[in-house]
Amino acid sequence: MVVIDDMGNKELYEFPVNRWFAMDESIVYNVQVMTGDVRGAGTNSKIHMVMHGSKGLKNSGKVFLEGGAFERGLIDIFNVEICELISPLSRVTIGHDNGAVGAGWYCEKVAIYCPFTGIEQTFPCGKWLDEDEGDGLIERELYEMVSLRQKKQKKYPWSLWIWTSDVKGAGTDAQVFLQIYGEKGKSDEIKLENNSDSFEQGQLDKFMIEMPDIGRLLKVRIWHEKRSPFAGWHLAKVTLLKTLTMEKYSFECGRWLDINEDDNEIIRELPATGALISEPLPLIKYRVTICTGNVSGSGTDASVFLNIIGDLGDTGERLMFMSKNNVNKFEKGNHDEFLIESVSLGQVRRVRVGHDGRGGGCGWWLDRNEDDGQIVRELVPAGDGLRLFNVSYHFAIKTGSVNGASSDSRVFVKLYGEKGDTNKTILAGLRAGWFLDSVQISVPVHGMQYMFPSHRWLCKDEADGKVEVEIYPSEILDIEKLINYEITVVTGDVRAGGTNANVFCQIYGDEGKTEVITLKSRSNNFERGTTEIFRGIGDGWFLETVDIKRLTMAMVLVEVKKEETKKDKKKDKKKKKKEEEEEVEMVEELQEVVEVFAFPCNRWLARDEEDGEIVVELLTEDSEDLEVNSYEVHVFTGTMWGAGTDANVYINIYGEIGDTGERQLRKANNLNKFEKGQEDIFNITAVDLGILKKLRIRHDNSQASAGWFLDRVEIVDNKDDTTYFFPCKRWLATDEDDGQLARELVPVDEAFMKRGDDDDEEDSEATLGLEQKAMSTTYTVRIKTGDKKYAGTDANVFLILYGTKDDTGIINLKASKTHRNKFERGMIDEFIVEAVDIGPLKKLRVGHDNCGGGSAGWFLDWVEIDAPSLGQKLRFPCGRWLDKGEDDGAIVRDLFPNSLQTELYTPFVPYEIKIFTSDVFGAGTDADVFIVLYGRNAVCTQQKSLCVNKRERLMYFERGAEDMFIVELEDVGDLIEKIRIGHDNRGVNPGWHLDRGSETIIFPCERWLAKSEDDGETVRELVPSDIITEKLSRDGSLKVTEVEVEDALETHTYNVSVMTGDVNGAGTDANVFLTIYGDIGDTGERKLSKSETNSNKFERGSVDKFTIEAVDLGQVFKIKIRHDNSMMCSDWYLDQVEVVDEDTEEVFLFLCERWLSRKREDRRIERVFYVKGYEGVRESLNNKKKNSNPTVKSVDSNMNKKSKKKKEEEEIELPIIPYHITICTGLERDASTTSRAYVIIIGGNHTHTERLWLDLPDERKGFEAGSLESFQSHGSDVGEIKKVELGHDGATPESCWLVDELSVAVPTKGVKYIFACKCWLAKDRGDGLTARVFNVLDAEAISISQQIIYEVTVVTGDVQNAGTDTRIYMSVFGANGSTEEMLLQKNEDRTRGPKRTMICEMAAVVNEEMMVEPTTYIVQVKTSDNAGAGTDANVWIIIFGENGDTGTLALKECNKSNKFERKQVDTFRFSDVLSMGELSKVRVWHDNSEYEICITTGDPETKENAWIVLEGRKGRSKEFVMENSSKKKRFLRGNVDRFEFSSKNLGDIAGICLGHTPKDGKKVKGEVNWHVEEVVVTERELGNKYIFSCNALIPLSPKRDEFLTFECTKAIESFASKARSLVPVKYEIIIITGDEKGAGTDANVFITIYGSNGDSGSRQLRQKFRNLFERQRTDRFLLEMLDMGELLKVRVEHDNSGLNPSWLLDRVEVTNTANGVTTIFLCGKWLDTKRADGQIARVLYPKY
Repeated sequence: MVVIDDMGNKELYEFPVNRWFAMDESIVYNVQVMTGDVRGAGTNSKIHMVMHGSKGLKNSGKVFLEGGAFERGLIDIFNVEICELISPLSRVTIGHDNGAVGAGWYCEKVAIYCPFTGIEQTFPCGKWLDEDEGDGLIERELYEMVSLRQKKQKKYPWSLWIWTSDVKGAGTDAQVFLQIYGEKGKSDEIKLENNSDSFEQGQLDKFMIEMPDIGRLLKVRIWHEKRSPFAGWHLAKVTLLKTLTMEKYSFECGRWLDINEDDNEIIRELPATGALISEPLPLIKYRVTICTGNVSGSGTDASVFLNIIGDLGDTGERLMFMSKNNVNKFEKGNHDEFLIESVSLGQVRRVRVGHDGRGGGCGWWLDRNEDDGQIVRELVPAGDGLRLFNVSYHFAIKTGSVNGASSDSRVFVKLYGEKGDTNKTILAGLRAGWFLDSVQISVPVHGMQYMFPSHRWLCKDEADGKVEVEIYPSEILDIEKLINYEITVVTGDVRAGGTNANVFCQIYGDEGKTEVITLKSRSNNFERGTTEIFRGIGDGWFLETVDIKRLTMAMVLVEVKKEETKKDKKKDKKKKKKEEEEEVEMVEELQEVVEVFAFPCNRWLARDEEDGEIVVELLTEDSEDLEVNSYEVHVFTGTMWGAGTDANVYINIYGEIGDTGERQLRKANNLNKFEKGQEDIFNITAVDLGILKKLRIRHDNSQASAGWFLDRVEIVDNKDDTTYFFPCKRWLATDEDDGQLARELVPVDEAFMKRGDDDDEEDSEATLGLEQKAMSTTYTVRIKTGDKKYAGTDANVFLILYGTKDDTGIINLKASKTHRNKFERGMIDEFIVEAVDIGPLKKLRVGHDNCGGGSAGWFLDWVEIDAPSLGQKLRFPCGRWLDKGEDDGAIVRDLFPNSLQTELYTPFVPYEIKIFTSDVFGAGTDADVFIVLYGRNAVCTQQKSLCVNKRERLMYFERGAEDMFIVELEDVGDLIEKIRIGHDNRGVNPGWHLDRGSETIIFPCERWLAKSEDDGETVRELVPSDIITEKLSRDGSLKVTEVEVEDALETHTYNVSVMTGDVNGAGTDANVFLTIYGDIGDTGERKLSKSETNSNKFERGSVDKFTIEAVDLGQVFKIKIRHDNSMMCSDWYLDQVEVVDEDTEEVFLFLCERWLSRKREDRRIERVFYVKGYEGVRESLNNKKKNSNPTVKSVDSNMNKKSKKKKEEEEIELPIIPYHITICTGLERDASTTSRAYVIIIGGNHTHTERLWLDLPDERKGFEAGSLESFQSHGSDVGEIKKVELGHDGATPESCWLVDELSVAVPTKGVKYIFACKCWLAKDRGDGLTARVFNVLDAEAISISQQIIYEVTVVTGDVQNAGTDTRIYMSVFGANGSTEEMLLQKNEDRTRGPKRTMICEMAAVVNEEMMVEPTTYIVQVKTSDNAGAGTDANVWIIIFGENGDTGTLALKECNKSNKFERKQVDTFRFSDVLSMGELSKVRVWHDNSEYEICITTGDPETKENAWIVLEGRKGRSKEFVMENSSKKKRFLRGNVDRFEFSSKNLGDIAGICLGHTPKDGKKVKGEVNWHVEEVVVTERELGNKYIFSCNALIPLSPKRDEFLTFECTKAIESFASKARSLVPVKYEIIIITGDEKGAGTDANVFITIYGSNGDSGSRQLRQKFRNLFERQRTDRFLLEMLDMGELLKVRVEHDNSGLNPSWLLDRVEVTNTANGVTTIFLCGKWLDTKRADGQIARVLYPKY
């Protein structure tokens, strides 16, 4: 205890403690303090912190962080020892003593990790602790950002005591190591810091260590590394105490660790003993024999180590030092014996053996240059499939791009898994520091890829000086899952049987095949007579057998010991041992077993032996169902000029049971193969393929003139003697056709071929092409080269697409559709790839051959693959270099599709189109010809150009030619109603012919499409005349049926009259284009070129007529009209358009009355109009963009991987509500992104919205740095929001995005959450995540006004000039109250009209019942019978009732001309007003001011009346009579009389007229005067006083024109208290401007304050002679207003005036000086037209 004696007060205090004071009790917290990367951020002050426990009950006390650097951008790491467990912390206080020069410090954040709870908490700060910066605080309270909390492996504190024996020379100065084993695993190796006086003779050393929970302890291994003579150590015992639970273990030793004593070992294993251990494990000696191979150079001088691994742990890596039988260890052919002493390992499972790679001939039959380069092996007990149990881990380690980041040190890695951890594995001087960016580990066997972000120095001199760091994965992705196969190849023992060629193998199974695998190890493979697991003279090779092994799960019989109940064990241990031996039973259990497939071969693979084949297919020994077959391949080269090739040709044949693999076509019946018109025959031997499905044929483009025109391939299956025909009839050439060197061919029916041979008809080709097209898939490949310096490449790029069934083989990307010079910086190149049935795409491989010298390096941004026939578009992001000298040096990469960027749509189908150009002079064209097909119900395809590039345009459409095209377009159904064909203007005269499937539909035309011929049209619509159906019989003869189309649509002529308005400047000289839409189709866009009425078209007030020929449109319902804004005066005011169908004589009228102009109205030059009287749904141009492609299944192809719910019935439809989202992007380098962003809002019990994509408007290219973007999305109502996920779809390292702030407002709930994110969403920044979940606990919740969604439709009448351009407002009245006035946002289809402000009230109609009836209100107003009661002001009234209010009604129209006179009743009539129901109140007011008049009378006084008129700056009042009566005598000598009267507001009063009249109009006898000394007029509203010192005699006179006039002598502005219910209150307003460059403003600033009692109106904030609102300044203002009650919000705005008006407002603080309540409104945003969201007014809500 502690006793304190207070001497002064003679008191004695006793404090009982009764506790140990040992450091064993304390808990070590790991504290990381990050200083910001801001100029001047660092400090030399002393930093202190206090950690507060949960609920703030306990804290750490003030802890000084000693020894930190606190330099700009660095992280300082401290270990703080505290005697209490207070994690998780509620808050942290951090501050400094302000004690040094430059004491200010910018703290970015503090992260605190408690090893005991395993919780790491982050406390963001991001503020200055500086007296001269910001708010001047040098101590701050920091609160945790919950979203960043991480759970790590818990570690527990243990107290370790080590006793050195009391024996002479027992002490050691060596470094001692320790490793502890428990039932659940083992600790890391622990290095015990040996001070000079540790481990001395007879001494006890105490250490504190931390270990994860490894269960009950089993053993300890303790060792030192000094092999010098005097380093020996005699260890007595070790004890371990877990400080929290007081579990205690002791480990007895009592032996030497010395190379000269005992058994010469310096490593000891000690079994655990103690109360918790019933039976300690025994010590066992293991005898190890190592046999070195009998291969030349197989011995080693390196240090060899061995680790035996069993069920109860391992022996650790033991150095094989003392061989029992050989002095020189590990020589070729030696057997060396060693002893290892260790605690029993239970069943031994495997051995790890290796060497350190040092010493002279250190290569051992474990060698880094041989085989796979590993110098460590794990071996399992003899048996099959030794290597299948290994899991390979692939590492990608990224070094940061920081100056001096690279390292020459040895880098090691240690993996921690669920089942245990690995040893340290070395992966790779002068400079030891290393800035490690991230580590990515992929484990194909598990199908997982882990990302470990680091972004820190591993260096003694940087940051915290650590060179080892533990990293936890930030994300875990699924990748393709692979399994291990072990391939054993036995080379035959024949002369020259070995080979030094590269050997390849490919494995086929029931579910597909592997890729081609190269069998290579680093030593001499495939030597004669050797067995290889996995250049001499000749490359021939005699192969004996191949074995392939893999692991599968199977039922195995296992011995299991029967266990008795626990009671027996305790009763009698001896008995137990006997019984145990007897009771054993066999149980079946699932285990991994090795499956072996043997493939005998026994033949040569050599060009000069046997049949000269170097590719052979092998079958398993016991395969009954497969046999080897031979195929005869006939290749026919085409007959056109230049058809032959000298390149090497390769073929791969696919059947139902696998494929042949790619074989070169070498030996043919002709010496010179593949010549024009020649047939070459080849033999291929392969395992039977079953029915042939397709073949792939390609050449390697070698030799000159490598282009090859392949006519067809025929294959004869020798087993069942069938012939397959594979027609091709296409070029395999880079400069012909589509530039492909590979073709996939599908077999066709023999009949086609026969028919083709007999009568050289061309038609067969057509159907043929279509059949082939239908069986194959066309992929459009778009490749984007990055926009970086030197990103482009001149190397040859190739691509392989991998589907689930097959891959396409190597495709050389030669002919880009878009650019002649391919793969240049920032360009997108397009290629066409065709493949037959490879299944859904799962990955692609892209690479280049690195030729092209220095410019071969290539930065690939992404690859996009669009397969119209499958209806999907996949994006494969890359964002990396393919360059030997950049990144990881790879020039081939495998890319996987990014699910967030996948688009799905309705699949396309192939059409074949044949065009006959007439045989007329000049009929051909080189123009771009396009086509559109129409089916039933106005279904149409997109407009498709038939020629892709200029070369094709020159080739096709020549005079008299017949051209065939196969195009993929949307499916318009079986009947094609019409087609539209046109060109971009050069003459063609096509007869027309279009094919589809086996039905051929003929569209005749026989007219010119030319500007100069016929009617000058270059677009025609054609309808079908005949349908030809063909049937093929086996012998190749053809049945042809021809049907005329019965109900083909006729061609109609439409007369279009266009009326230009009669308005100034209405006419246009631009080109005008019109599209007419009917219910059966549309005309396509037609140019209105030749007016039939005027040579100068579209002039003011004129009518132009045009004729359009089109196939019948049915009922015309809308038109789209636009102009191209060309020529000088292009603005056009269109009045109306009339369309007359000549054939049916129907008239369709379209009222327009709008400008098509870039300068007027809404600045559109394209408009849509609906026919007069149209009832259907209208789409404006705006809405189109949103759902332009209705076929895109946008919602769920948004890849919302719908979480498979366990219970299906849980899928409840949630209502949809709006979410308002704003995102503020940071300002750092690379902060902006062009990726698509999304949010997912997550509520309680797993409800969440789908991905809400935040798509920016078209003109903006992504989230700019420093921008503030606002979005309104609609998503499911998830109830109370718990979390918000924000992410983007960028998958490349380049697509980084720094999000500063995210806010989510839910108007329907009246709440808004603001998340201060300040984090990167990027693959290679921060923690490597592109999506992040924010917890609502981190957000600031702000109450906003709660709202409900109403949809308002306003229908404008259908009469001339019905529309308006004025702003239209609306208020809605309901049972619970009314809304404020809301501006209705106009769509662009409103037309002009007269500008009058009008109000119209409408009753709600619910279920055809009017909710309020119209009524007439008669309002009677009676003016009182008081002096001066009347008024000449304007009077207004509002009537309130249960249904709302009437709005302001002006009391104007009245039965009397002079309204509101004394004692008068005025009647006003308001007819057709909606009834307010039961009335509750009226509000009456006028625009008058109240005046109080005080008159001081002198001598003589008067008994008569007086009158006064006030003259103001704004007007003159009525005459006001001041009456004198016998009851109330006025104007007595020396009295002051007070009168009140009201008048309209006169402004400042400048003068008065005073008169003096007899009471009852009597005649005046004699001269009577009244002496007026002073008149004071007070304006009641503002309390201003006007004093008139008259001092004059006023004569009595009945005439009204006799009076005296006085001017104002003195005006006093007074704040006389106003007679109001609310008292005026002074509010102090503090405006704090932000601290960034250019934050201040020169504009005028206005504020409006809204409270529960109303608002203040807009008030300007100004002070005389001060420059306000400068950077980082605080400005104070006093405003007087009526008491606002509770403040709800403020609106701050500026008028954008001055030189630099942009303003960064930090916050506003408003203090009510009457009650001292301060409300803080945070802003922190720019008010600037050019920054953030461009707003210069912001509404701020209070921070609670």
